[in-house]
This record gives sequence, C-alpha cells and structure tokens, in this order.
Amino acid sequence: MSLNTFGHLFRVTTWGESHGPAIGCTVDGCPPGVALSEADIQPWLDRRKPGQNKFTTQRKEPDEVRILSGVYEGRTTGTPIQLMIENTDQRSKDYGDIAQSFRPGHADITYHQKYGLRDPRGGGRSSARETASRVAAGGVARAALAALVPGLKITGYMVQMGVKGIDRSRFDAEEIERNPFWVPDPVAAAEWAEYLDDLRLSHNSVGAVIEVMAEGVPPGLGAPIYGKLDSDLAAAMMSINAVKGVEIGEGMAAAALTGVENADEIRMGPNGPEYLSNHAGGILGGISTGQPVVCRFAVKPTSSILTPRQTITTGGAEVDLVTKGRHDPCVGIRAVPVGEAMMACVLLDHLLLDRGQTGGVRGPIGQ
Repeated sequence: MSLNTFGHLFRVTTWGESHGPAIGCTVDGCPPGVALSEADIQPWLDRRKPGQNKFTTQRKEPDEVRILSGVYEGRTTGTPIQLMIENTDQRSKDYGDIAQSFRPGHADITYHQKYGLRDPRGGGRSSARETASRVAAGGVARAALAALVPGLKITGYMVQMGVKGIDRSRFDAEEIERNPFWVPDPVAAAEWAEYLDDLRLSHNSVGAVIEVMAEGVPPGLGAPIYGKLDSDLAAAMMSINAVKGVEIGEGMAAAALTGVENADEIRMGPNGPEYLSNHAGGILGGISTGQPVVCRFAVKPTSSILTPRQTITTGGAEVDLVTKGRHDPCVGIRAVPVGEAMMACVLLDHLLLDRGQTGGVRGPIGQ
C-alpha cells in the first residue's frame, strides 16, 4: 500500500530521500493546454531553497527543477508530469554518529519501529527536503489556476515565531518579501532577527505559525461531509513535515466567541452576497463562500540541535545525543512557500472536482 500520493483528480506523488541522488514528484491530472516550463516552477523553488541567509540551514542546493514528461512545446499534454530536482550538497557523514541513536522529537524512532530500518542520512523521507517536491507540484498547480481562475492569488506569511507574534494593526503585505521571515510586520521582523539569532547561537531552535490566504477563490468549491474543502486543506497542511496543528479561519479561537460575535453577517452587493466579516475563513459547510480562504498551521521546533538531549540507541542503551550537521533553527521560515504550494494543489483539485460534478453552475441569488 502506497501512501505517498495526495489529491483526488489533481494527484501528486512525491519520491526520493534527503541524501539520495534526487527528489521529485509525479503530477497526474493537470488539464491539457496549460502553458508550463521550468521557468514557471523555478521561482517558487527559489523561495524555499536552503542557504539563503543565516537563519536557515547552510546546505547549498540550487534546487533546479527538470520537467521530464507531460509537456510538449511549452504546454501540458494531460499526461503525467514528471519533475526531478537533483541533490548536490549532501553531507551524509554528518549523520554517522546518530545512525544508531534516535533524535528526541524526530521521526527516527517511529520509522524504525514501523519498518524495522530507517535512512539516517538527514532523515530520509521524514526530512523537510521532501517539501521541495511539493513546491514544484505547487508551481504546476499555480500555472493551471492562473489559466482557469486568473484573479486567484495565494499569499503565505509567518504570524508567530516562538512566543512572539505579529501586530496585525501593522500588517503590510509589501513587507512580506522584504525580510527573511516572510513576516508582514516590519517591527516584528527586526525583533525576530535578534530573537532567532540568540537561539541559533545558543544551539537551540524554535517553532512558528504560518498563515496562508487565498484571495479570489470562487464560491462553491468543496462538498459536504467527506469532501469538505477545509478537511482536505487541513490534511494537506498537516502532512507537511513538522506540522502539529492546523486552523481554518478563527480556528481554536472560535471556541471563545459567542454566536453573535462569530456569525459572518451578509448583505447584498452589486455583484452578489457580501460578508461583513470572515470568521469562517472563507469556508462554510466545507464549501467555499467566495471570501478569502484563510488557513494557519503550527510548525514544531527543529529537533536536530547541538544541545545534548537524552535518548536511546537501537540497542536500548541510554545516551546523551548531540545532532551535528546543517539544520534550520526555525523550520517555519521555509515552510511558508510549502504552505502556499499545498493551498494551490488543494484548490486546483477541488476546482476540477467541482467542474466534474456541477459544470461550474451556481445557485442564483438576488435574481
């Protein structure tokens, strides 16, 4: 049984390990005729690739994507699209000391318990390196969405690092691309740089919360009960390495609201319904409302740190472990483009599902 594939009609299968010769994915179900080249995918990978500043792992990978199939003369053919990214800067020797020990907080121990063996070189499939394949697939999804829903825009950003959150009164979308944390708050960006530098130098790491917003999502995507847009979004985001929690709209905070506070009131506008708030995160009953779809996910601290931690070996001996190598002090930084990619894949998948079920027909309001 293979569980390396996600999606219903737009299906993505990722393959490869952190320290293998290459990683990549097979994208099946992309509509034919979509303009696509490596140049359309590469910018998204460039945003995720390691070694771009002192706050990310210093592994130097160009993350250059190659399209091996599914595209002819610059357009998708409707057949499987094979994408490959070569690994060029592996340092497997860094993991020699931990080959027989389990890193606390890491999937080392569960992979061993389930399969009886594991790839200790960077964590194999449990490494965040796998997410480059998702970003490549997201580039394909974005190209298809641009053709089918030209006004749709996906934006990811960090809203919390450790105990430090942004001040939403200072929210500036233009600031997101100006700092290494993808944070829309210039004051927070400066504070976080000092905060993370101190953690990095003290051989520690920290978690983060990323928010992904999709604007221009048409109403009607998703289906009741088991085909909900938000349940598929939650599953997609939770599948990202190191993610431990997902929220849609108000999320957990909705439990503290009253019905009066939480209800997104509606008025009739010139082009249809207009909502006076968006506590639902753009999804009601599993179906998109036409408002921005808002999703947040929490990423745990990087488990590979230089501070000694108590653990055991495969033989059961108790040891203190220091994890050497090149690791992100806050893996949430590079998770931002990964969250955007998963949003793109899920939205395209549900757009194709909706076209197949309803043909895009919508119930009239105000007519």
